[in-house]
Amino acid sequence: MNTTIERTFESRRDAELAVERLVQEYGFERTDVFVTSAGDENSAGETLSGGDTATHLESERMDAQLSDPISVSVDVNDDARAAIVNRLFDEITAG
Repeated sequence: MNTTIERTFESRRDAELAVERLVQEYGFERTDVFVTSAGDENSAGETLSGGDTATHLESERMDAQLSDPISVSVDVNDDARAAIVNRLFDEITAG
């Protein structure tokens, strides 16, 4: 079975967390994981999070373009790996 599993995330932080966990915890090859804007424009997601938010030294950050969710897709070659990806994506998006 060769398939691609794709999910969209509202924030860049959630997309990055998905990639990090797939690679570091589950041993997926980074070359099998792809991150893109889900829309036509460059985007940091739909919601601010992590480094995109203002600190106590800033009143507001305007440099993180928010327009579309972030898409993460993973190429998998067996049902067990597909189950891992789906379970992890579900966990992060339910968060």
